[in-house]
Amino acid sequence: MFKVNENYLKLPGSYLFSTIAKKVSEFADANPDKEIIRLGIGDVTQPLAPAIVKALHAAVDEMANADTFKGYAPDLGYDFLRNAIVENDYKARGCDIAADEIFVSDGAKSDSGNIQEIFSADAKIAVCDPVYPVYVDSNVMSGRTGEYDEKTGTWSNVIYMPTTMENGFVPEFPKETPQLIYLCFPNNPTGTTITKTQLQEWVDYANRVGAVIIYDAAYEAYISEDNVAHSIYECKGAKTCAIEIKSFSKNAGFTGVRLGYTVVPKDLKCGSASLNAMWARRHGTKFNGAPYIQQRAGEAVYSAEGKAQLKEQIAYYMNNAKTIKDGLEKAGYTVFGGVNAPYIWLKTPDNMSSWDFFDFLLEKANVVGTPGSGFGPNGEGYFRLTAFGSYENTVRALERIQKL
Repeated sequence: MFKVNENYLKLPGSYLFSTIAKKVSEFADANPDKEIIRLGIGDVTQPLAPAIVKALHAAVDEMANADTFKGYAPDLGYDFLRNAIVENDYKARGCDIAADEIFVSDGAKSDSGNIQEIFSADAKIAVCDPVYPVYVDSNVMSGRTGEYDEKTGTWSNVIYMPTTMENGFVPEFPKETPQLIYLCFPNNPTGTTITKTQLQEWVDYANRVGAVIIYDAAYEAYISEDNVAHSIYECKGAKTCAIEIKSFSKNAGFTGVRLGYTVVPKDLKCGSASLNAMWARRHGTKFNGAPYIQQRAGEAVYSAEGKAQLKEQIAYYMNNAKTIKDGLEKAGYTVFGGVNAPYIWLKTPDNMSSWDFFDFLLEKANVVGTPGSGFGPNGEGYFRLTAFGSYENTVRALERIQKL
């Protein structure tokens, strides 16, 4: 009889957003007359920028011509995109990152889930709590997290770093030493962030204890404050302790196009083992490279036209964030985020559980958000709304909530 990877059987329930989708679908079926406004999943709604669409069309035309047709992409990414990333995302910010340290992929979610494969099976991970579920779940699948405690909602072999209202959403260094530290700033789900000085302290800590930081910077394009780093490599010493994951989904609307990249510096080593070489080996073995068409679209993100057009889109979403934040505060809610990120994190009213508030908001206002407990035990009592809807729907959702 064949055997399965029993670690998958340890995962509690279904993926958070699958559960939400099922509940919303059931409500919609039972209430066909209700118009539901979705501010839950972090999916963009604005169409691709004209400069990106133009690049997509041009690349498709190339694929229709025998002289310019492209087959398999280089598994680590085309040079034209890797060089554009280096020039615009790193050299422009004073970061010494080379093109052969850039690994182009089909998105940050894939890389966030896959990066753990190059580390030992008994590596101890530390995560902020609340946390993006993929970080923990992918380690569960690899058998790295121990046993799940339904009462506490925690795993026995995971170090949890609370990020709550009480500590200003700034994680403290764990008492137990981890080997892998997952950090996401600006943060999903809380929408909060830390200063460059605070991030430097994490880099110093990781180098001191011999840990690797997996740094998810998917929302860096939304940073508006000068004292917040756009890349962990703005910090001294980060190249010897940090892997950075970035996405084209939220800054350029590529959620349906799929493109991202991971930076693994050549200076990042475990003894004589190069993590850059290991990730390149894993990438080449399990991935055939992001499609040429998508990579040409990614290149257009860095064009003068692309930058200007995407600046307008980001401003559009951040105006939504301000609308949500201001509207909720006027309605008496305690609200966080919405300044450097397109997420608003609020305290649930009247000590309601996060899932009770989800049901209340869906039934009474026909608005969908995300219950904080889905991101971890310290997410209980909180709720996430996204700014990725249309402005019109954002305003209407706020009007409905304010009437509750």
